[in-house]
Order: sequence, then structure tokens, then C-alpha cells
Amino acid sequence: MSTRRLLLVNGPNLNLLGTREPEVYGTATLADVEQLTAETAAALGYEVRAVQSNHEGVLIDAIHSVRGDCAGIVINPGGLTHTSVSLRDALTGVGMPFAEVHISDVYARESFRHFSYLEDVAAVRVVGKGIDGYAEAVRELIAQLGE
Repeated sequence: MSTRRLLLVNGPNLNLLGTREPEVYGTATLADVEQLTAETAAALGYEVRAVQSNHEGVLIDAIHSVRGDCAGIVINPGGLTHTSVSLRDALTGVGMPFAEVHISDVYARESFRHFSYLEDVAAVRVVGKGIDGYAEAVRELIAQLGE
């Protein structure tokens, strides 16, 4: 793969990181997540494009727009994890591997959070490791790309 770029997608409410339920999500901000992801990728020779939106269609459009321009996707779909067939279809439709990341341990939370529409199609899945999970997801995804 000649494209050495990843798309970082953060879904609804992740713009509130740092202030939203710090006992669940910690005190790191979205900017911290984006910086950690970019630094991890850069150390492996990749650059990162980042998008966050509270709107499903914006996320789907962003995923569609990097087809042929990115080698893979790192995504924390937030609440869309449990509800969005359309997001799943966008991710599988662009034909590139993706890593699903969740800051909190979704299995230690409400039962509705235990189901993911992305789990069975994700190349990598990292759950419950705080924002460090993004770095792990980047490393694992790039390793799978064979670059």
C-alpha cells in the first residue's frame, strides 16, 4: 500500500472528552487523543487526518472521502457503536481495514453497550485502555497493513 495515511474518526460526544464523566473517560481531551494518535502514527511513518462529529452523516461522508487516500481507519464511534448499520456499511464499503477503539470498558458498563455493529468486521478492536487504546490501535492496524 503506497498511502501512508490513516483517518482518525471520533463520533458523538467525544468532543466533550476531558469534562464528560471523567470517572469513566478520564481527563484527557479530544486534542490529546488526536495528538497521541498522530505521534504514534508518525513514529511508524504515517500521517493522520482527524475528524470528529456529533452527526452520523458527517462521519460517513468523511469515511467515504478517504477512499483511495488512506490505508486504514481508527474509529471510536461513540454511541453509534450500538446503533448504526449505516456506519458499519460505510466502513465495510470503502474496503480498507479499520480499528475500533473504546476508551472505557464497555463490558463493565450498561448491557446495551456490550453490542457493537462493528466488532465482527473490525481488523483491530481495543476496549477499556483509556486514550492509550488509540496508540495501541494505530500500532496494531499498521502492523496488519504490513508496511
